[in-house]
Amino acid sequence: MGFMWTYLKIISILTAVLTAYDKYAAQTGRWRIKERTLLLLAACGGSVAIWLTMHLVRHKTRKAKFVVGIPLLIFLQLLFLVFGLEGIY
Repeated sequence: MGFMWTYLKIISILTAVLTAYDKYAAQTGRWRIKERTLLLLAACGGSVAIWLTMHLVRHKTRKAKFVVGIPLLIFLQLLFLVFGLEGIY
């Protein structure tokens, strides 16, 4: 279980940093992070981090795939944690 929490911390920090950087890049005309990269990071466990960062820095809050997709990912990941881990342990 320790590995899972370490993994989630790392993926969450990476997701939050890249989301905040993308906001900065959008404002300054710099190289951007692809939306599919941010969504992939969310699907790999950074969904809560991207949702929080989206609202803290007001980034991607008008894009349907983020506004609908990220809460859906959080819901599915919670279902997996509740029901899917029973077979692993």
